[in-house]
Amino acid sequence: MNIGYTFKNKKFLELAFTHISFANDTKNESNQRLEFLGDSVLSHIIAAELYVIFKELDEGELTKIRAALVCEKSLAALARELELGEKIRFGRAEAKNDGKDKDSILADTFEALLGAIYLDSDFETAKKWTINIFGDRIKNITVISDINYKSELQIYFQKRDKGSEVVTYTLKEKVGPDHDPMFYVEALYQGRVIGKGSGKTRKLAEQNAARMAYEGMKK
Repeated sequence: MNIGYTFKNKKFLELAFTHISFANDTKNESNQRLEFLGDSVLSHIIAAELYVIFKELDEGELTKIRAALVCEKSLAALARELELGEKIRFGRAEAKNDGKDKDSILADTFEALLGAIYLDSDFETAKKWTINIFGDRIKNITVISDINYKSELQIYFQKRDKGSEVVTYTLKEKVGPDHDPMFYVEALYQGRVIGKGSGKTRKLAEQNAARMAYEGMKK
């Protein structure tokens, strides 16, 4: 297991992998307080990154993305990549129930580990570790909205015009380096620009262009 961080105080590392079942069996402290701390630190880090990366999104959309990134399933996947389950200390009963592969336990352990790193170092170190572990997941997240604006826009025009002509999307510009690009897209219908959008991916830029057009048409 290589978590990408070397602890100065090994007690923090040990505590991060101490499940409540082991703590109860041995009358020791569990990782639950570290989990609480890590949850708050993680939320702060991800919120700040999203604020910088997705300048075109509003509060509601940013909240949805953050929720998708820090949900149990997402954190459990990261924990599996780091092989955290192999190091968790369980009590006798939980060990028999294959707790090391449960999403809830893996996600909690990931948060506890982040809390431990924060206490062992500082916020900036914890932030760098988190951003490194999440990698491209943050800027490439596609869970932006419950509404697929491209589909809704197409349905709108098909109903209105009783035809089959489709909305097309043209990439007008791509700026920035390959590792941190920004795409600018126009949505066109019958050769006329009906919406413009930008985003860190072309797909997101097209969705934002479609949203602008759709909301304008509905008004």
